[in-house]
Amino acid sequence: MQMSISVDKNFNSRKAELLSYLRFRAIEYLNEIKQEFGERQFRQRATAVNRALGKEKQQLAAVIRQNAGREDWQADTILRANLLLMHCTNVVMLESRNDVWPYDYMAFSRRIGELWEPFVTTCFDYPIRTDVTLFIPPLFEDIKRRLTNEVRDFIQQLNISRDDKEHLLRYYDQVWHLVTSGEIKLELDLHFSIEGMRYIVDCKSGFGSNEKGNTNRLLLVASIYQHIEPEDYRCLLLVRAPEDENNHYLQILKRSDLWEVYCGAQTYPKVLEYSGFDLGVWMDENVTWMDDVSPQFLNSLEQNNLVKYLTW
Repeated sequence: MQMSISVDKNFNSRKAELLSYLRFRAIEYLNEIKQEFGERQFRQRATAVNRALGKEKQQLAAVIRQNAGREDWQADTILRANLLLMHCTNVVMLESRNDVWPYDYMAFSRRIGELWEPFVTTCFDYPIRTDVTLFIPPLFEDIKRRLTNEVRDFIQQLNISRDDKEHLLRYYDQVWHLVTSGEIKLELDLHFSIEGMRYIVDCKSGFGSNEKGNTNRLLLVASIYQHIEPEDYRCLLLVRAPEDENNHYLQILKRSDLWEVYCGAQTYPKVLEYSGFDLGVWMDENVTWMDDVSPQFLNSLEQNNLVKYLTW
């Protein structure tokens, strides 16, 4: 079994070595974890092994970052190395978690959804296009303060009595109270700018029956961005699942004219357009789930009818 891995410019060609190395690490971690937690503490075991492999991934990513800086790797080389590390870690995480707590339908579908989004966003952490810049999204409190001051100044200029102005201001404050009764975060999965246009991106594995709350939040967030500077912001929704596999909540967002929606095979050309990297081709060549996962794990997925979630 491979017990070490070389982190150099050819890292992206070492998938078999990396999988072997991570599996060896996983065995070490699981041996320790199984001594700490009993068999009935499967949730604790699952959390511990995911945390351990996550830390291993961070350590390898740090080595990639350091070597890339020292040896002046090209952006394409850095990106491919990080994508391969992400995929191989995902494979071993899924196998190890299943070893201590076998996946059911809900847990596996949710977990696969969580794993897809970072592949998209990482393409913008190391963009091939030189004109792509990440930016920090505004705070809702700042937007609220600006809008509040504008409306208050407007009300003060109205040719009405002082009592009427006070009534208007009181009603206005009540509306804000209703709007902000829940937490509003303008931060989504990805924020980047190209030539002065700012792109707000949310990545979703798919839209199921429990997406009502998330749909309403996305509508609210997009409408706020449109009221900031509508000509400077575009909201993009990238969905892993093909459009016909999503429910009506996706159609609500699509018909809203607030979100540009791209599903299934449409997503990867958009990633290529904006980041300069053909993620679809890279995934076809590297994210070969059926060959990458262990025979034992694949057999477990087949027995529980979960293989369909490995189609990206």
